[in-house]
Amino acid sequence: MTRPIRSYVLRQGRTTPAQQRALEKLYPKYGLLFTGSPLSLPEVFGRSAPVVVEIGSGMGETTAAIAKARPDADFIALEVHGPGVGSLLNRISNDELRNLRVIRHDAVEVLERMIADGALAAIHLFFPDPWPKKRHHKRRLVQPQFAALAARKLARGGVMHAATDWPDYAQHMDEVLAAEPLLERADGGFTVRPPTKFEARGRRLGHAIRDLYFRRR
Repeated sequence: MTRPIRSYVLRQGRTTPAQQRALEKLYPKYGLLFTGSPLSLPEVFGRSAPVVVEIGSGMGETTAAIAKARPDADFIALEVHGPGVGSLLNRISNDELRNLRVIRHDAVEVLERMIADGALAAIHLFFPDPWPKKRHHKRRLVQPQFAALAARKLARGGVMHAATDWPDYAQHMDEVLAAEPLLERADGGFTVRPPTKFEARGRRLGHAIRDLYFRRR
């Protein structure tokens, strides 16, 4: 069996006691287990509302801020790193965010097997790993197969919103998303993207920040 190419590496970052407690105590309340079966989103959130998936929520600052600013919508954060998941769970609990859930699992597998086609109002992909070395470009998440998958999961009019501070990755993502027949360029996203620590780091390094918006036809 061929091992799939992952767009991330599971680094052994330190998990703080607070993050570990959150993983143990809060994940059962605010987390969703990977089941391989399509979710009933109204059952997950107890209502019918637009749903946004964020791929790679990191430590969760931006994710929580967006969910807090848009109580009319529901959000699912996909993240594989334990410290980040624990941090976001604590934010959900502290801010009493009823419209945000977390899945600790590979994002592509979640989209493929747990999200029904046409179910999402938006997909957010903010500052994914750029894998800057040419020999690692194959690890970049945004490839034609991913663009097709993301487009299928969006409802008509739903928006794919990607952001990066790496010019060559921005160009690559723009070309790949523009080539997907189900997507067309858009002028804006589902929400305003708050600044992130990756954006701040990129600006300090003199990198230009690029936001890309593509709408499901």
